[in-house]
Amino acid sequence: MGGVLTLRPQPGDGSPEIAWDDAFLYYAPDGVVPRTQPFATVVTKDHPGDAGSRLDRPGAFRVNVAAGTDDFRRWTGRDPREPATGDLDPSTPDVVLPHPVHGHLGWLAVVDPGSRTDQAVRDLLRTAHSLARARYERRSGSAPVPQARRPVAGPAARDGALGWG
Repeated sequence: MGGVLTLRPQPGDGSPEIAWDDAFLYYAPDGVVPRTQPFATVVTKDHPGDAGSRLDRPGAFRVNVAAGTDDFRRWTGRDPREPATGDLDPSTPDVVLPHPVHGHLGWLAVVDPGSRTDQAVRDLLRTAHSLARARYERRSGSAPVPQARRPVAGPAARDGALGWG
């Protein structure tokens, strides 16, 4: 996964204390923090309004991935904006679940990933990286834009010798 910039805020770097020791992964091939959301995060503690994963336990952490609509549907069986049904415990370890706060945006989460979710987390990270790269390329104008085939205008067209460009 090229172009990944990982930020890990620490005391004294100007970042808010709530972000210290968490990790934020961005697609940034130029090494400059983009003005977008990261494509994945690793959080090591409960955040305000997000204590359901119970990350207050020693050694607990959660991997969060901007999975996109397709992978979100594949893992949850519903669209991100559809309300969740059933009783999901967001603190269940080693299970792919909708993110407890940002699930409606297509984010998935895994608390304490292990052997059951190792490959899934890797695949989700690859997909999130690809989606972030595609967004970066669209925004920067560096994405190859398919060119429509259209008649060539000019003297050849006026002479009746239409070509396709």
